[in-house]
Amino acid sequence: MASYSVCIKTSAARELEAVPLKDRRRLVARIQKLSSNPRPGGCERLAGQDRFRIRQGDYRALYEIRDMQLIVIVVRVAHRREVYR
Repeated sequence: MASYSVCIKTSAARELEAVPLKDRRRLVARIQKLSSNPRPGGCERLAGQDRFRIRQGDYRALYEIRDMQLIVIVVRVAHRREVYR
């Protein structure tokens, strides 16, 4: 399988900086692993959208996959109660 490049939108990067350090480290590690497998076990496709989500504790990262360009774009990182709004 080819390696994907992971891009994080600036708005998602700011949201990621607001996450507590302990959770941020784990979340960043999960996001980095998307480069080798953009559809890991436990990811779910969001209904009605072309986005996926991964979970890390109480936080979620929403991302899009562009298979033709081999790019994963993280569009949102937030607490589970706020991420889908």
